[in-house]
Amino acid sequence: MHHIYHIEGIILGSRSHGESGRYYYIFTRDLGMVSASAQGVRKMSSKLRYVLQDFAYLKIDLVQGKNIFRITNASKTNVLENITKMPENFKVFVNIVRLLKRLLAGVEPNENLFNDIVTGLSILEKIESKEDLLNIEAIIVLRILNNLGYIGENEILGKLTKSPFEGHLVFEVSKDRNKVLQHINKALKETHL
Repeated sequence: MHHIYHIEGIILGSRSHGESGRYYYIFTRDLGMVSASAQGVRKMSSKLRYVLQDFAYLKIDLVQGKNIFRITNASKTNVLENITKMPENFKVFVNIVRLLKRLLAGVEPNENLFNDIVTGLSILEKIESKEDLLNIEAIIVLRILNNLGYIGENEILGKLTKSPFEGHLVFEVSKDRNKVLQHINKALKETHL
């Protein structure tokens, strides 16, 4: 009998395979980045068809097969449901997803990174001004890079990366956003990805 993993995760993307299946790229709290397949999910009769959507935050049951995880069940969490309905906020979300897909490889848990992503996206979901959108994107990217070890010790960045991820950081980053962006660009260049 196979072990069933009961996890929470964000679907970062998917692609079709076979006649009615899909592969999903899921960032999870417990396993890190996971590739998983769902057979028959594109059939009209599939109970998972409307749950397994790109950019959804879900509770997912996985079974590890020989080469890939298989999704056996999934349900909505009602978290991050409105972000896809806000075009400007959704653009920032897509940028974050692209970065995660670029930087994360393989099954390696990173609970701090997962918590930062969920918290950052929850803040992003509530933001209305363009200026604040730029600020929250900078903070989320900075915290991703910091959690993955690409940001060194720095006085300016320390308060943005070490303090709890809360809404007030949106205002903190606006004071030094150009310097923060310079550090982000330098770290991204150093990743060679």
